[in-house]
Amino acid sequence: MKKIFIAFYLIAVPVLLAQLSAPKLMVKNLNHDFGTIVEGQVVSYKYEIENKGTAELRISNVSASCGCTAAKPEKMNLKPGEKTFVQVEFNSENRLGPQEKFVYISSNDPANPDLKLTFTGVVVDKNAAAKNGKGPKLTIAKSSHDFGNVEEGKIVDLKISFKNEGEGVLVINDVKTSCGCTAALLSSKTLKPGESGTIRIELDTANREGKLTRTVTLYSNDPKQPNQTITLFVNIEKRKS
Repeated sequence: MKKIFIAFYLIAVPVLLAQLSAPKLMVKNLNHDFGTIVEGQVVSYKYEIENKGTAELRISNVSASCGCTAAKPEKMNLKPGEKTFVQVEFNSENRLGPQEKFVYISSNDPANPDLKLTFTGVVVDKNAAAKNGKGPKLTIAKSSHDFGNVEEGKIVDLKISFKNEGEGVLVINDVKTSCGCTAALLSSKTLKPGESGTIRIELDTANREGKLTRTVTLYSNDPKQPNQTITLFVNIEKRKS
């Protein structure tokens, strides 16, 4: 009897400990709606995931339900309490109408080894959207700004407001600056009809001199003006001794 008890103990205890110490994959938002997407646009979204368990979470694979979707996690291994993001990109080229796609995360979570994420949207014809005005419309408060005379080494900044004056959901897919001395940060990448946002722009004048012109370009799903540029001017003066 004693031998049987010992054998049971040696088997049951490790199993019990394994059950008590396990990873647990949690996603902040399992479903995302892109709203209206103009055909041809590439839209993206980041799903926030967290290990709510007591053991390391190991992501073995992330796959999508179609070739039009790309998904990539920022980290594959998460310690207990650690967070990361899985970025999903959807290419709407040659697709029209309601869309429902899935992304699957495979991990060592014993309770949910294959977690399914969902995103939806409605792809509208780009020519029809532009013609009937049903698509989003990006309006930027100003297309240029002159910082004037600035002493070399200083960082100057400004905020410019923008608005969605269209009838569809506006998605800003990307923001690009013409040089590394300029940084741009959006308050929001998605705006419903009538909503407004801001873009904060910083220009670093370190190791530069004279008159400079730099640009910040917003790429959106506005069917008429998908690329809109803000031009910056500055005259950098030598530092005062």
